[in-house]
Order: sequence, then C-alpha cells, then structure tokens
Amino acid sequence: MTHITFQPASGPLRGEIEVPGDKSISHRSVIFGALAYGTTKVRHFLEGEDCMRTVEAFRQMGIKIDREGPVLRIHGNGPEALKEPQAPLYFGNSGTTTRLMLGLLAGLPFFTVVYGDSSLSARPMDRVVNPLRQMGAEMNGRESGSYLPLAIRGKKLQGIDYSLPVKSAQVKSAVLLAGLFAGGETIVRESSATRDHTEKMLQAFGADITANGLQTSISSGAKLEAGNIYVPGDISSAAFFMAAAAIIPGSHLVLKAVGLNETRTGLLDVLQKMGGDIRISNRKSSGGEDIGDITVSYADLHGITIEGELIPRLIDEIPVIALLATQAEGKTVIRDAEELRVKETDRISAVCDVLKTLGADIEPTADGMIIHGKSKLTGGKAASYQDHRIAMMAAIASLAAKGEVVLDDASSISVSYPDFFADLTKIQS
Repeated sequence: MTHITFQPASGPLRGEIEVPGDKSISHRSVIFGALAYGTTKVRHFLEGEDCMRTVEAFRQMGIKIDREGPVLRIHGNGPEALKEPQAPLYFGNSGTTTRLMLGLLAGLPFFTVVYGDSSLSARPMDRVVNPLRQMGAEMNGRESGSYLPLAIRGKKLQGIDYSLPVKSAQVKSAVLLAGLFAGGETIVRESSATRDHTEKMLQAFGADITANGLQTSISSGAKLEAGNIYVPGDISSAAFFMAAAAIIPGSHLVLKAVGLNETRTGLLDVLQKMGGDIRISNRKSSGGEDIGDITVSYADLHGITIEGELIPRLIDEIPVIALLATQAEGKTVIRDAEELRVKETDRISAVCDVLKTLGADIEPTADGMIIHGKSKLTGGKAASYQDHRIAMMAAIASLAAKGEVVLDDASSISVSYPDFFADLTKIQS
C-alpha cells in the first residue's frame, strides 16, 4: 500500500472535466457485444480494472476484443461462439462482472469456475444464485453457493416470474440475462425502480424484451445484432467533482457529456433540495441513454432527509452525499440504505469512520447515517478500506479540510476512475 497526502484547496475550483465512461454501461456493452452477431464498436469505454475483468472473461471464452484508436471492438458471432474457458475466470473486485456473468453462464452449455479477490469473496451471491436455481441453474460454492468461488455447469433453463426481494439492478440483470437462454418467458418484478441500463441495451441489440413500469419480461430466441455504442460519462464519477464544487467557496465546474438516466440522477435531486446551484445543458440522447453537461457552482447547503424510492437512484453516491452533508447547515438523515452494508466494504461503517476521523459529526444507523452540519473538517489519517468510492470521498474531503489528509491506499481508485488525480489537479491549477 502507498500512502498519499492531500492538501486543502488553495482557492476556488474551476474548469471543465470529461469524466470517464459509465461503468455499468461499459460492462454491458461488452456482454451484449459478445453475444451479438457482428462487430460492436464502443466509444468512451471505461478502461478501469472492473470493466477490464469483463473484457478478459470474454477473451478467455474465445471472443476477440481489440482497440482501434478510441474505439473498443467486440467481434461477436452469437452465443454459440462462446467456448468453455480453459482456466477459472478471475473477476477481481468487480461485483457487476460477477453477478451479470452468473446469469449468462448459467445458460451456456459448458462448465465454468469463477472467483474474485478477498473483498468480492465476502459479498453475497445467493441473491443471484437463488433465482437462477429456480430457473434450473446448477451452481455450487461456499455456504450453499452464497459466496465465491462458484462452479457453474450451464444447462437449459426455464423462464420464471420473479419478484426481486432486494433493490438490485445486478440481480435483475442476471435474471434477464439468464432469460435470454431460458424456455418460455422470464418476468422480473420490482418494488421500486433500479438502474435500467440492461433493459435499454437489450432493446438496442434487438432482444425480445418488454419493459413496463416496474415489470420487465424477456423471451429467448431473438438474434442480437451488433451496433455502435457511445458510453456517456459516469454520473457516479462526476459526483465527486459535483460535491467539490458545491462545498468550496467560489467554485464553478462543468462536467461534460454525463449520463442522465433517470434511474441514476438521484444526486441531482438531492443537491437541488439541499440548495445547490446546479444546471443541465446540451441535452441529447444516445442508444436510449440521456446525456448532458452538468454545471455546479458553490452555494450554501442545508440538511435534508434522504430515503425511500430515492435511495436506489443514488446508492453509489451516498459516500459523497455524506460529505456534502457535513458542509450543510442542520441535520441530514439517510435511511433505507442497508444495501450499503454489502458493497465493496460495509460503506455505512466506512463512511462514518472516515468522516468522523476527519472531524465530522456523523453517526451510523442500521440502514444509513445521521450527519450534523456544518462541520469544520480538520484533516487526519483516513482509511480507504480498499474501496474506490471511499478513497475518492476522502480525497475530495481534503479540499474542505483545514489540514492535510493522509490516505492509506489510493490504488482502488483505478477500478472506476483511472485519471482521477489528473482531473483533481486540473481543477486546482
């Protein structure tokens, strides 16, 4: 591990940033490009560690994936082109790769073993394994298949009508992917909306899929056709610089071509409710995904309550929202976010530990946290928990601190934002 020291901001943050491509969409572009017939061309693909795990998995299964200038090309020839890998598939720390690939591998006619690092091996997989078993999947692993490593013997599946017990786009996507290879119709029902990138991309590739409110159905048999994909900027990455501009006096930042899918824009709603100065311009659409420029300027913020159906729309942004709350007047309460307990780390505990270490008045609850603002962050030594979002939150917190922040390990940031430090330097110069 390499320690890194951050200094407080010396003045307002200004400039324009093009954040990296959306992680969720990048993963899916590779998966569906590999299943399609023809060459899928992907622009603005996120070459972070997580997404490259997905790329390498398909290369091990015989799919040619290469780069031509700024374009990632996936040379698909239908599902039958996928071959049994000669070695176990390593997914590193990528929960998205794991859960979506389990849905795919369950219906492919060969044997596969998948595994990950120590953090991924502690994350629950039974939420995916259980519905896949209901479809006829054969999966074996630790604690009855609850944890990696997992062995999958692909076989013919049968469609099911499944109501999601957790608010998880990964579980929904895994079941829909399995539905591509299942007899009959597969239906997934949600209690509240989660990310719909899978549904939008399946439609774009020509799958037999229908999305109607909180219900999505899919049937096998459709031939997926290759296409051209532009990956919008990842709003979860943009969130850190949005927060920085919102809390450092005099700041004004423009974040270019960011994805504005309504299942992902909860942070924009939160910032507006807190009194933030935020504007959207240059709106357009690509592949069913809305895109636009986000301009954020400093403003006096106030605490709010964040709960209910808003939570799935900002689950990955809660660490940086907690930071925002430390610099807002009054109390902020975050509820219904128990899903944070099973992310790359227990993010409720990690967020509270890091911010409290830096001087914030914050306390964890069973399903969220309570933050009392406005806090004078003092700086100090912060743990990254080997979690990219915790590490980036600490780096942004340093801008508002009175003293330096020493982060124990920043290597996890490369998972989703390889150029984070370059962009952080850019807006301070």
